[in-house]
Amino acid sequence: MSSSTSPASAISGDVPLGVVEDCLGILQLLSDGTVQRAVIPLVLPGTPSQTTSPVPWKDVAYDETRNLSLRMYVPPTDAGKKLPVLVYFHGGGFCVGSFAISDVHDACLRLAAELPAVVLSVDYRLAPEHRLPAALDDLEALFSWLRGQAAAAAADDAGQADFGRVFVSGDSAGANIAHHVAVRVGSGALDAGPVRIAGYVLLWPYFGGEERTASEAACPPDVFLTLALCDQMWRLALPAGASRDHPVANPFGPESPPLDGVELPPVLVAVGDRDMLLDRIVDYVARLKAAGKRVELVEFPGEGHGFSVFEPRGEAASELIRVVRRFMHGPAPK
Repeated sequence: MSSSTSPASAISGDVPLGVVEDCLGILQLLSDGTVQRAVIPLVLPGTPSQTTSPVPWKDVAYDETRNLSLRMYVPPTDAGKKLPVLVYFHGGGFCVGSFAISDVHDACLRLAAELPAVVLSVDYRLAPEHRLPAALDDLEALFSWLRGQAAAAAADDAGQADFGRVFVSGDSAGANIAHHVAVRVGSGALDAGPVRIAGYVLLWPYFGGEERTASEAACPPDVFLTLALCDQMWRLALPAGASRDHPVANPFGPESPPLDGVELPPVLVAVGDRDMLLDRIVDYVARLKAAGKRVELVEFPGEGHGFSVFEPRGEAASELIRVVRRFMHGPAPK
C-alpha cells in the first residue's frame, strides 16, 4: 500500500502501528491516524482502454487548489446540435473510488454515447483524510466552474453542452451527493447561476440511519454491500463521534433540514431489489412524494447494489440507460 498524509498523533519510540480499520483491502486507517491506500489500476489519458468507444474524453481541473478534477465525455453529434449535460458523482462510500477506475469510466462512456449526453464525471475529496462534509463542500468549487462554463457557452454559442438542460446524477455515495445538490440548489444555498438543473437521477443512493430497516437486517452475506461494510464506511466518512443520523447520512434524521419548502425538479431513483438499502430508498421516495415532489422509483429485479457499475455492459445496465434516456429526453418517437 502507498501511504497518504493525514493528521497523526505523535507515537513515541518504536511502538508498532496497528490497523484500526481495513476497508476492502483498499484503505487502511492506522492507529496513529495515518491512512494507507492500495495502488488501484486507473484509466488515464494516453493509456490504452479495453473499451472501444467513439466518445472522446479528457480530464479537466475544476479546483486546482485542492487538486480536484472531472472527466468530460463529449459524444459526436450533428453540427450545431446541443446535448444535455449529465453531472455524475461516483460511488465508494465517500472513502474509495475515482472517475478513472475502469468500471466507472466504462459506465460513463456508455452513458455519454447512448443517452446521449455530455457527461461530467466528478471526483471529490475522500474520507477519512477528508471527513464529511468535505465532499459536499467541494460542490462550491464545482458549481463555480459550471457557472463559468455556462456563461462562456452562452457568450459565443460554442460547444455541444446545453447548460439549460443539466441533470445531476450519481451512484451510491454519489447519489447521496446528488441529493444534497438538490437540497442546496433548491433552497438557494448553492448558486446554480445560468446552469438550469432539469432533473436528478439517483442510482441506489447511499443513505444511513441508526434505526435498521428490514432489508438491512435481512442483508444476505453473498452481496457486495453488506451491513458491516456499510457501517464501516460511515465510521470512516462521518465526522468523528457522529452517528448515522447525521444530516449527510440520513436526509430525514433529527437534525436534517425539512424538504417541504425545497424546490425540486423531477427526480428519478433506481435501485435493485436485492440491495440492502432497498427499504431505506423506498422510504426516501415515499417521503419525497408526501412532500409534493415529482419523483419516480424504478426497481430492478434480481439486482444488487451498484449493478450497472460492476457490469456496465450487462442487460440490467442497458435497461437502466433506457430508463434514464426516457427521463432525460422523453419517450422515443413511435
